Amino acid sequence: MELKQLEYIVKIAEEKSITRAAEKLFLTQSALNQQLLRLEKDLGVRLFKRTKSDWCPTPAGQIYLEGAKEILSIKRRTYNRIGDLADTKKGCLSIGFTPGRGIEMFTNVYPRFHRLYPDMAVEPNELSVLKQQALIACGDLDLGFMTLCRNQRTLDNYITLFEEEIILAIPQGHPVSSRAAQKGKPLAVMDLSQLKYEPFVLMYKESTIRRMIDDIFRRSGFVPKVLFETSSNATILSMIRASLCCGVVPRHYVKNQPEGIACFSLPSRPVWDVTASYGRYTSLSQPAKTFISLAKEYWS
Repeated sequence: MELKQLEYIVKIAEEKSITRAAEKLFLTQSALNQQLLRLEKDLGVRLFKRTKSDWCPTPAGQIYLEGAKEILSIKRRTYNRIGDLADTKKGCLSIGFTPGRGIEMFTNVYPRFHRLYPDMAVEPNELSVLKQQALIACGDLDLGFMTLCRNQRTLDNYITLFEEEIILAIPQGHPVSSRAAQKGKPLAVMDLSQLKYEPFVLMYKESTIRRMIDDIFRRSGFVPKVLFETSSNATILSMIRASLCCGVVPRHYVKNQPEGIACFSLPSRPVWDVTASYGRYTSLSQPAKTFISLAKEYWS
């Protein structure tokens, strides 16, 4: 197996299209197709089912992909360990982060990291927590930054960067908003039950925070009236600012106490973790440790 050939097949599977894979690999579609046909001829089996809209691995292709990913993962770990030993500051680091706050963190941390490791190739990936966990588990992602509860952690490694409070946000003009603390002061506390007849906009059910929010409402003794669900905390805040609903959001999104929104702590002071995660059997390279350290500085 040639390493380049392994990378080609993995990329076709990821993109589910030889056209898109060729673009990502900076190859012509014809050249990539020839590589695939040559490999399939050598193996005596087809690796992909071809359709106009989707290329799906065959059973033989799935076996090939499992082996290819394992070999490429071993290569990455080996090169990283040698790079640490030689202190060459070269290599590749694939990093995952969630939409919204994740890209803010990355754009703040990456310039500082690049000054320390100018020859290190960094591959950023904006992914959901569940997708990051899946890629870390199979060795396709070196490092993931995610927010989740302790019971949502997998068997991989997690480093807690800090604990973040989950808070209540309501429109500034709401009758009870006058109870909010002045800007710059610790948040006042309000029980959710005082808003049991108000509409809420919540994060979608598959998000890591939703299970926690549902539990908060359950302990408050009522099921909220959900106006709609979204994948964006920014959308929730926009709806609150427009006086259309209330919301329960991570403290990060209202840390500067934005205009038009009154914020309160909840009686139980619920928190979740902002973490860095990496593979269960993986040793962190020095560049990865440095990136985590810079991220921790950013969050603190």
